[in-house]
Amino acid sequence: MMKLIAIDLDGTLLSEGGTISAVNIKAIHDVQKKGDVITICSGRSLHDTQSILENAGIDCPIITGNGAITFHGKEIVRKQTIPDNVTLELIPSLEADGFYFELYTNQGIHLLNKGKEQLNEEIRILAEKDANFSFEWATKERDIQFQQFGLHYINDYKDIHIAELGVYKIFVLSFDRAKLQRLENTLGNRHDISITSSGSTKLEIAHAEVSKGNALTYMANFLNIPLINTVAIGDNLNDLSMFNVAGISIAMGNAVEEAKKISTYTTKRYDEDGVAYALRNFVIEN
Repeated sequence: MMKLIAIDLDGTLLSEGGTISAVNIKAIHDVQKKGDVITICSGRSLHDTQSILENAGIDCPIITGNGAITFHGKEIVRKQTIPDNVTLELIPSLEADGFYFELYTNQGIHLLNKGKEQLNEEIRILAEKDANFSFEWATKERDIQFQQFGLHYINDYKDIHIAELGVYKIFVLSFDRAKLQRLENTLGNRHDISITSSGSTKLEIAHAEVSKGNALTYMANFLNIPLINTVAIGDNLNDLSMFNVAGISIAMGNAVEEAKKISTYTTKRYDEDGVAYALRNFVIEN
């Protein structure tokens, strides 16, 4: 019976440098040759994910924006955007609180020219306040944001037309965890958005019905593959929803405890070709 295997990117399939290793690429190709369907299921933008896969020579359906966009056969088959009025309300609120954020749109990722400077200032203040704060780790996390494909720098969010762009995710990054927690608490009571995270410094806002689990369910139905024949591989909180619906769930060796607790199996770490190990030991063999 054909399987559908959903694989996360960051902390799962991608190396430290944001590429896919030759070992993982070969394992994916072997699974595809066997007749199973691979889908990438990531919080990243569609443009960014497409570029990463193109560079790796992998052709497969894509779920991006934590499930906001489902892409199959060279076209978007489902897209759930944040209502324009919600986006227009959240932008000035996030700006007033001094948050660095990005808008994921149908034209790529929009962010402010002063974004890096804004993060640098936050890192500097936190490093001065706390001797245990890792400057090196923070600057590395910061740099990952500016290595994405499809970035559009703007001077002011007022300069863009939200209605034309179709915003499907607002990504917030902050190294001030208390501040980020306050934002999550404030937004957590709303029913017009969904909130998830792919790391302790990140908050990801989307349409109320967006989740990787909902998107995996949609993709399985779209391809006529029973959910019991689906596999989910991931490492973080935004992967939990797909772990909850997949027939088999596989947590990375570096995964958060919440993911390991509910997974069927645990594989090796992302920097030990854990996806290839999972595919060969828990998918191809079954």
